[in-house]
Amino acid sequence: MGLLPELPTISPAVLSAGLLLITLALFASDKVRHDLVAVLSLLAAVLLGLVRPGEAFAGFGDSAVITVAAVLVIGRAVELSGAATMLVRALMPRGAPLPVRIAVVLVLGAALSAFMNNIAALAITMPVMIRICRDGRMSPAIGLMPLSFATILGGMTTLIGTPANLILSSVREEQLGAPFQFFDMTLVGGAVTLVGLAYLMIAGWRLAPKRDSGAAMDEDASLRVFELWAPLNFNRRYEDVQQALREAEVSLLAVWRDHARVVLAGDDLVQPGDCLIVSARTDPWVAAKPLDLRFEARRMNTDDAATARLVVGDGSPLIGFSYGVVDAQTDGELQVIAGGDRMARERRPLRAMTLRAGDQIVVQGPAGVLAEYIRYGRLLQLDRRLTAPPKPRRAVVSVLVYAAAVVATAAFGVPAALSFVAAAGLMIVLRLLPADEVYRSIDWPVIVLLGAMIPVGKSFGDSGASEIAAAWLSHAMGDMTLFWALAAMTLATAIFSMFLNNVATAIVMGPVAMQAAVALGAPPDAFLLAVLIGASSDFLTPIGHQNNLLVMGPGGYRFLDYPRIGLLMMVLVVLTTAFVLSRVYGG
Repeated sequence: MGLLPELPTISPAVLSAGLLLITLALFASDKVRHDLVAVLSLLAAVLLGLVRPGEAFAGFGDSAVITVAAVLVIGRAVELSGAATMLVRALMPRGAPLPVRIAVVLVLGAALSAFMNNIAALAITMPVMIRICRDGRMSPAIGLMPLSFATILGGMTTLIGTPANLILSSVREEQLGAPFQFFDMTLVGGAVTLVGLAYLMIAGWRLAPKRDSGAAMDEDASLRVFELWAPLNFNRRYEDVQQALREAEVSLLAVWRDHARVVLAGDDLVQPGDCLIVSARTDPWVAAKPLDLRFEARRMNTDDAATARLVVGDGSPLIGFSYGVVDAQTDGELQVIAGGDRMARERRPLRAMTLRAGDQIVVQGPAGVLAEYIRYGRLLQLDRRLTAPPKPRRAVVSVLVYAAAVVATAAFGVPAALSFVAAAGLMIVLRLLPADEVYRSIDWPVIVLLGAMIPVGKSFGDSGASEIAAAWLSHAMGDMTLFWALAAMTLATAIFSMFLNNVATAIVMGPVAMQAAVALGAPPDAFLLAVLIGASSDFLTPIGHQNNLLVMGPGGYRFLDYPRIGLLMMVLVVLTTAFVLSRVYGG
């Protein structure tokens, strides 16, 4: 007998459940990058013996991960070709009443998101929705949240509509021996989308808050945050500077000196070289005049000069770079002249900040160059609509290549990973996507999240933890009819998706749904499709889906505005899912 007491043995199921709970808590906290959380969770699973070292990186070779990467490349080529923009232009009715025009944009947003990245679908249709609302003398707030919901709905209708669908397809393949076919989810996803769109067209946009975003209604009245510099021989009392700017309707937010913020008051002097962070509804050059301050960007006075206020979309290739990347990538033809609400909150100069998803920037330059860069940078326009001229030949070829991949998978049973990788390769060979854009088009944090979490999710099933969770769930559903059991599964998954992204939700809930179905003697596909719908059904918060977060600033929304429209949407989605699946699988 040793001197130390023998430590109790902890079952793999308890270890796996504990690790997964910690991982989900970190996901929900949003304090650590999701991809980093996934990698740390994978390493912990290896150290705890839940994942064998030789299988630690098997997730990166999973067909779902490969398909997601290929679809992102193909979707980016189609996006840059202008094919979707041409479709929106062709189908947009001119002179139709406001409700009709809003309805058309919602349908187009849903249709595009079935075959391309949800964020790209939003980026293409969002400027159209803003223009329609302005033309109707209404705040863009009435249309942007419904549009976000519509693009989320569309992703439920095909295998490639969202990465979560591919994850659940992999779960089905592992458990039942075959993945989902391309349109297996179209019946229930299409029904949910039709019901959801009908609600948004009839009532949803009317329930939206009518408040102005503070910067979204009038191009010339948009709030801009920028830097003004004190010239040589400038020594003015802080109070006098503040008063002069206030009379010119310019708000002084902060003063920076020698790369650090200084707090001034009263008789303290604003000195030469000081950087003043200010906000105004006029352009920076006009704001600089009252005190003869200096605005460093050059003013373009050519006939083709244009200024646009933009939002950096999730997945933009600009994320992580300084604000000067726009100037550098366009050889000085474009320049960022102002920032948005984050710059106002942090009260820091542009040079001290890096771009993040959701940031607002004001960019000036030649209209044609600006329009092309908006598409390249996955930037969402908030004021004037600049549209790069589509490339018809490239658009047609891109769509044909994409369609060929879909047909190969849907009609001839070619594995999705193979057909879409082949299509992506053909896009590159045909130069439909610039070579330096290929890797930038892939959302690498999502790929890392998928690749790292797949083994962790598999260990949750292999350890027996998912069986325990499924047993609890099936016990709770034991007396329910199939309709109410499916409604409960959809709702439980949707609640998860309020705090997690849909990929993490699918990884956790997929195996649980499969085993709960077996325990209840119900069709596994019915429960797996209920999870598929629920995983993409966050209509109650701005944090569960990137599109909800992207429209928050431009729409001027508050957190509680989302359930105002989304609560009834959630009820309709849950009931429609349960009704369709119980009718299809109840016999």
